[in-house]
Amino acid sequence: ESAGAHPGPVCYRKGGHLTITDANLVLGRLQPDWFPRIFGPDEDQPLDRDGARAALEDLAAEINRARPDQPAMSVEEVALGFIRVANETMIRPIREVSVERGFDIKDHILATFGGAGAQHACAIARGLGISTILVHRFSGILSACGMGMAETVTDREEPAREILLSDSLPGLLARLDRLQQQCEKRLRQQEKTRVISERFLRLRLAGTDTSLMIAEPDDRDFTRAFCDRYRREFGFLPRDRDILVDGIRVRTRGQLPGPPRTRIDRASTPPRSRTTVDCWFDDRYHRTPLYLCEDLLADHRLRGPALVIQDTATIVIEPGCSARITEAGDVEITVDSGRAETGSRAADPVRLAIFGHLFMSIAEQMGRMLRKTAISTNIKERLDFSCALFDGRGRLVANAPHVPVHLGAMDEAVRAQIARHPDLEPGDVLLANHPLTGGSHLPDITVMTPVFRDRTIVFWVASRGHHADIGGATPGSMPPFSRELSDEGTAIESFVLVRRGRFREEEIRVLLAGSRRLDDNIADLRAQVAANQKGIDLISEMIDRYSLDTVQAYMGHIQTAAETAVRTELKKLAHRLGLRAGDRVEAGDRLDDGSPIRLALTIDRDRGEAVFDFTGTGEELWSNLNTPPAVTRSALLYCLRLLVAD
Repeated sequence: ESAGAHPGPVCYRKGGHLTITDANLVLGRLQPDWFPRIFGPDEDQPLDRDGARAALEDLAAEINRARPDQPAMSVEEVALGFIRVANETMIRPIREVSVERGFDIKDHILATFGGAGAQHACAIARGLGISTILVHRFSGILSACGMGMAETVTDREEPAREILLSDSLPGLLARLDRLQQQCEKRLRQQEKTRVISERFLRLRLAGTDTSLMIAEPDDRDFTRAFCDRYRREFGFLPRDRDILVDGIRVRTRGQLPGPPRTRIDRASTPPRSRTTVDCWFDDRYHRTPLYLCEDLLADHRLRGPALVIQDTATIVIEPGCSARITEAGDVEITVDSGRAETGSRAADPVRLAIFGHLFMSIAEQMGRMLRKTAISTNIKERLDFSCALFDGRGRLVANAPHVPVHLGAMDEAVRAQIARHPDLEPGDVLLANHPLTGGSHLPDITVMTPVFRDRTIVFWVASRGHHADIGGATPGSMPPFSRELSDEGTAIESFVLVRRGRFREEEIRVLLAGSRRLDDNIADLRAQVAANQKGIDLISEMIDRYSLDTVQAYMGHIQTAAETAVRTELKKLAHRLGLRAGDRVEAGDRLDDGSPIRLALTIDRDRGEAVFDFTGTGEELWSNLNTPPAVTRSALLYCLRLLVAD
């Protein structure tokens, strides 16, 4: 949460809150002597480093009191910890958006924005695997620059409803011509010196609701452009489907002459720093040269650690990184590839937060990959799917906030497959949907992949998706008069979907032969395999960065922290309800046919343990409203999750 400009950070001298700005100041990454003196009652004082440090000292003391069995953290360690967590919080959405749009983020350059962006750029780029950063000479005021150079835009769109064919294209182009003339006429009346028009068709595949806005290619081959874009964003292209035109659009921009891009002189001598300051990186202070951007010339090169002061931003070049000044006066930073981060396996609150973000990000990116590559409406648009990460024994580590009833049951499914397949190999992928092996109802198919390291399973990843049809008595799920499991379709306790990297399409087609949408089933299963592979790739990157021992240690710490949080909330609940030893609370309800559901809750207020007793609940029904054990457990886990604030 931002502290805003008022009251702002502690260092603004307005009685504000501790922020990342204060942490950067205490670590020497912001220098008051080279920052505008606009603070205090008369707006003539520098940043308050002493005030920021005093506030962080109080916080560090509070943290150390809360963990008396752990080594005390210094003020610098606390400040750096907050910065690392903030960096990971920024990295996570960048990764997710890139995956969602079908881009490999490592192939791109990181551009900084705002006065503080360049203070975090090196760490964020390293976390994303990006090797190059560009800091524009006006990066601190790019918003103002953008408003000053903004184009006037006219955007018009009309609906359409036809199939994209060679016969229909001339009519669509004629409609685009008419829209373009209207847009350009309007902008020329505003005396714009240059008018540029872009023409689009809004296209989608028959049978889907996801449309893509496709710009007119030079050769006017909208079909090829749509197919290329679809493959890039979704990873595949369904066969034998018409391309539908949902709309036409023209976007016309009116431009005024922009400011010329100035060039700076080329350097003939090495760069000279104005001073040397102390900056904290990793675990110690480094003597760090400070440069003014106005002193630097084209082709000047700097090695980290270094600070570069622009008029509106401070650039932090971390150790191991290097920078070059371009002829336009921008700063181009080359980021080292990073090294495996080592450290104690003991629980550290900063790393615990970072790994929590990392594990959750993996599950979320798996979900985005699944949605992107699936073909069915259930997964792509209804979002009826879930993805999760498990340890080597099948215990839940992290799940994205998808469908609650899936998430507490998937670890049962993983453990059931572990018991059935002790001799798995890299490249194997398993499938199941049977209630006896952790399933819910049959259309929810779970695809599970072991993650190997040196031929040992160290993690599992799994994705569960609702398939449109599984061969039941009626299309879809839950036939109203179903009495037996087979009425809902194919029930699979365990099946090797991929064996040593080969997708066993012929075999799974035989198994799902009763499905009315078999091709969609196959496409969605491939999407689930791709989502799991995305999780494996991200886990491997994390292990390469932090080492397997560290990753597994923090996996255990996160599970322990979750257990502790639940036990604490159960104790609080017992106190709120006034429960004494042996007391219990009861509740009941009935299904539409009168079948009772009874639950008695007994809490051990000393140990933070609970017993959920369903004695008195009705017998199994001869219908489709029975609850498998994994789903019952999932419902209980979700209720416990709601008790925990974080």
